[in-house]
Amino acid sequence: MANVIADVTHEFRRYKGLADKSMAELPDEAFFRQPGEVVNPVALIVKHVAGNLASRWTDFLTTDGEKPNRNRDGEFVLGPADTRASLLAAWERGWKTLFDAMAGLTEADLDKMVAIRGEPHRVQQALLRSVNHTVYHVGQILYLARMFNPGGTWLTIPPGQSGTHKPKSGYMT
Repeated sequence: MANVIADVTHEFRRYKGLADKSMAELPDEAFFRQPGEVVNPVALIVKHVAGNLASRWTDFLTTDGEKPNRNRDGEFVLGPADTRASLLAAWERGWKTLFDAMAGLTEADLDKMVAIRGEPHRVQQALLRSVNHTVYHVGQILYLARMFNPGGTWLTIPPGQSGTHKPKSGYMT
């Protein structure tokens, strides 16, 4: 268990990096494009993840992860102030809040209790809940980015190249 915090932080950083790279290749039109009537555009996913991270990770160990000032429903509505620059700035603030909180955690904190919407969670459970929620939405961003920019950079193993990514002999023996 000595590496749980470092491992979770690594995964958060890895998935943020994937989302950042995929969004960087999207023109504004695609960033805001709603692919279907009940499907969120990348812009709203960014807004939601930013709001979620800011709420969950502000005063993580001492306050409920669902802050009274959070407007979750508003995270799914684009307004005139929601420019790409403002949404990405909120995205960065949310991630900074997360990484600052993660940097302050110790292994001794993992069994402490925190609340999310009044529901008790061990810190380790809250970490898993947050990483799973965030990665779910990063997957949506990556899927939309691939759909809107099919010629974009492959962030995973490109089709037909799995054989070049096999482990070298002797690894993990």
